[in-house]
Amino acid sequence: MRSPTLFWRTFLLIVLLLVAAVTAWLQSFRVFEREPRARGVSQQLISIVNITRAALLHSDPVRRRALLADLADNEGIRVLLREDDDRIVDVPDTPFARLTTALMREQLGLDTRVATEVNGVHGIWVSFDIDGDDYWVFAARDPLSRDIGRQWIGWAAAALVLSLIVAVAITRVVNLPLARLSNAARAIGRGQAPPTLPDQGPPEIRTVNASFNRMVADLAKLEQDRAVLLAGISHDLRTPLARLRLEIELNPLDEETRRAMLGDLEQMDAIVGQFLDYARPAPQQPAAQLDLGALATEAAERTRAMHDGQVTVSTAIAPGVLLHGHAVELRRAVDNLVTNALRYGRIPESQTLELMISVRANSDEARLSVCDHGAGIPADATERLLRPFERGDSARAGAAGAGLGLAIVERIARQHGGRLELAANAPRGLCATLILPVRGR
Repeated sequence: MRSPTLFWRTFLLIVLLLVAAVTAWLQSFRVFEREPRARGVSQQLISIVNITRAALLHSDPVRRRALLADLADNEGIRVLLREDDDRIVDVPDTPFARLTTALMREQLGLDTRVATEVNGVHGIWVSFDIDGDDYWVFAARDPLSRDIGRQWIGWAAAALVLSLIVAVAITRVVNLPLARLSNAARAIGRGQAPPTLPDQGPPEIRTVNASFNRMVADLAKLEQDRAVLLAGISHDLRTPLARLRLEIELNPLDEETRRAMLGDLEQMDAIVGQFLDYARPAPQQPAAQLDLGALATEAAERTRAMHDGQVTVSTAIAPGVLLHGHAVELRRAVDNLVTNALRYGRIPESQTLELMISVRANSDEARLSVCDHGAGIPADATERLLRPFERGDSARAGAAGAGLGLAIVERIARQHGGRLELAANAPRGLCATLILPVRGR
């Protein structure tokens, strides 16, 4: 499973903190308000019982029935005889109900019984006696039950929504510097120059941003110095190479010696070209839409034309594989993959070359593969061969090269947000796959 981002981690942490704080507050409120509320409810019920008893004892017998009817109609209070066969449901066994019942018994007598239902009628029932006769006083509204009400539910929902909005705002403010730092680090990983991080926020964030900006500046200076150094060396080497080529052409040498010496010069010139390609900075122009299948088709046709009859090139190219990128850089990457296969992909028994260039894509990424049937490479050497100036083992090191071809391809892939993968080709050989995202396809 994918690990949640820092934003969601912080958001969930704040939400859990809010829920825990509100829960603790509600529990504390219930504990501290229990006794005052119990005393208020008990006094209310005691007053009802006492007023009802007094009304029955001291009112005019002629008007007693009218008084009881008025209590029932206006106040919802009724007085009934208590029978032995009454079906009684006692109050729930909760701390609040126990405390309220105890307070009522302190003033009404220990034999006072409090119930929430008698003979199927729900309400609050309190027993009392008059001259040895037992009665029930009944109130329709049960003060022992807690009625939250729609208004409280609405306020709770509003408070929850407001808390979530505040949590999102706090999370964004806290994570914004880290998000900027993450995006800048991702840009460096793709070989791009990230924007300067702002010098604002808490001291820790300012220190990190300042250090990161210095690191970016140092990397840019190092990259520039390396490019100047390699370009200067390459330029200085190509001048004597050109003179040597001219001297070879002018001197009376036999054809075999001339061909061998020119081959050595071409090999040296190719190495110098690889140095220049590796030193070339990332393209500054915006990416444009291009057809990856068209680049692969061009490379296949160019290989057939340059090695007519010497190389068998097969293709399996899906049409319409469009992505955003730099055509010059991607063409150089494809050519390097083909060149690498031409150098190291000969079948050991027949010394023939058979290449397969394929392009396929799904909704997320496009894959361009160049496969050969050569000796292949060990499985544990794939990561090493993507580093600059690394060469394969003796089985694949018989050709010329400076060990920069795959490093250049891997660098171009990272500049486009992709990667280069090396895998064994069945039944033998190597498949180099350039994987690129198709965002904006």
